[in-house]
Amino acid sequence: MRIETPTAAELPRLVDIWEAAVRATHDFLPEADLQLIKPLLISQYFPNVQLICIRDEQGEIAGFGGYADGKVEMLFVAPEAHGKGLGKALLHDAINRLGATEVDVNEQNPKAVAFYLNQGFEVTGRSPLDGGGRPFPILHLKLAAHRD
Repeated sequence: MRIETPTAAELPRLVDIWEAAVRATHDFLPEADLQLIKPLLISQYFPNVQLICIRDEQGEIAGFGGYADGKVEMLFVAPEAHGKGLGKALLHDAINRLGATEVDVNEQNPKAVAFYLNQGFEVTGRSPLDGGGRPFPILHLKLAAHRD
């Protein structure tokens, strides 16, 4: 598995992964919100983060992350690649190479919450609304100081 920066031509693949992963893990998110966010990924969200992607054995992008100012802003893996260590590899690259120590996660996405807790993050706060002001509580996590 290779971790690298995706090209501009590969950004639509990231959108596809985002949509598939959100549909698989964010069952609380209404279709209208998904359709509202999707077109903003390439134009507004991706330009504001450092993007990295991870490729499978065939060289296809199977997951990606976006990082800014020491924070994991997005981390998505194609559903067919869940449980294969790709998210963990992306997260560890963000921590070790990019200095990421914080992440916000939807409280209603228990698998993501468990993933980050298992990777050494601790809950440091909670917001009742997401960044868009929608009623989807967000947990604020920080990498534990005692992490190896």
